[in-house]
Amino acid sequence: MSAGRGRPHVLLSVAVSIDGYIDDAGPDRLLLSNAADFDRVDALRAESDAILIGAGTLRSDDPRLLVNSDDRRMTRVAAGKPEYPLRVIVTATGDLDPAQRLWHCGGERIVYTTDSGAARIGHRLDGLAKVVSLGAAVDFAALLDDLADQGITRLMVEGGGAIHTAFLAADLVDEISMAVAPIVVGDPAAPRFLGPADFPGGSGHRMRLAEVGRIGDIAVLRYLPKEDSDVG
Repeated sequence: MSAGRGRPHVLLSVAVSIDGYIDDAGPDRLLLSNAADFDRVDALRAESDAILIGAGTLRSDDPRLLVNSDDRRMTRVAAGKPEYPLRVIVTATGDLDPAQRLWHCGGERIVYTTDSGAARIGHRLDGLAKVVSLGAAVDFAALLDDLADQGITRLMVEGGGAIHTAFLAADLVDEISMAVAPIVVGDPAAPRFLGPADFPGGSGHRMRLAEVGRIGDIAVLRYLPKEDSDVG
């Protein structure tokens, strides 16, 4: 593996409520973004070599993780890239359903798991995805090294909260793209963007706010976690 050299640029992409939730606790997904913001996310996907989510997000949302724009896919192909980014799934347990949509559309797929997770998956994803064990536990630095060995230079991480927390706590995030919707969830049972963790620098570390945008009633913030902001 690459031993940390040439790891992909890691972008966390998330939409949150004003009080920091990424969904409510109801059975249906809470749509925090508007149509124009979904198109912005589609553009970010098209710029990425790979898109990563956790198995919990796959089970709950059943996403396809595709680039929807025909023009963006054509631009990728014209640049010598695959039509779709590589889809990456992370699971410690191997609890994956081969009937879900992601396995049956788009381009290539890879699953990162543990030794026990790989044993549970067995042959269920044969012909659907490459399965890679990272050992006794999911090591996100080793995951990035393996993606680097496959030529991935830009990784978009779309969640969920446990995955975002793990990447940020391991100091592996280069950029955060956050859409803030004018919604308040207020339910402690609902999932948040980040969970408790020992984050680099703790509460004294200030990320740099690199960009502020507006899409309708949604604010779009771009933060650089590894760069301290200037405080006058």
